[in-house]
Amino acid sequence: MKGFFRRDSPIFRGRDAAIIPSPLWGEGQGEGDCRMKNIVITGFMGTGKSTVGKMLAEDYGLDFVDTDELIEKKAGGKRISEIFEESGEAYFRKIENDIIRDVSLRENTVISTGGGAIADKENLALLKRKSIIICLTARPEVILERIRKEEGIRPLLKVEDPLKRIKELLDSRREAYMRSDIIIDTSDLTPGEAAKKIKIILKEKGIAKD
Repeated sequence: MKGFFRRDSPIFRGRDAAIIPSPLWGEGQGEGDCRMKNIVITGFMGTGKSTVGKMLAEDYGLDFVDTDELIEKKAGGKRISEIFEESGEAYFRKIENDIIRDVSLRENTVISTGGGAIADKENLALLKRKSIIICLTARPEVILERIRKEEGIRPLLKVEDPLKRIKELLDSRREAYMRSDIIIDTSDLTPGEAAKKIKIILKEKGIAKD
């Protein structure tokens, strides 16, 4: 069964911030309820976006898409690192915007985005039209440790001091990330624990039902 959001539910910005209205709700099947449209999982690299997103999609019975995977497909199968190296970040961001424009029209989907996606105001506006935005964060040192365990090197971290670069990127994106509806620090959480915490928050705040 698809997950459901309550029509009268507030969405919370940050961890325990003020209640804000949301245009998320669509027409539902039950009195006072409406069908869940989209959940966007965003945040910095190495915070567990894809893994957590897939878990939520399975638990809620929703579709799952990863914008980075769609970008690679649109670029003829090139890896993200190859796109950066061969065509530059501006070209990558253009494809990313095209992909987000497409996926923002979907419903009943968990969407995992790249770490810099919502730093673009147009991308954020497109996603917010039909989605609740959940940002995953982590301490810089934890992010670096996780990324070092991955295969390959992230394009934006091909520098002499990657930890310094992570801190700089986090600082530059802080304002954009704070525009998310919910923020979860995954520094000390497994992907399963992060997904469970998100579900608990959505339920406790009256945003979603099991």
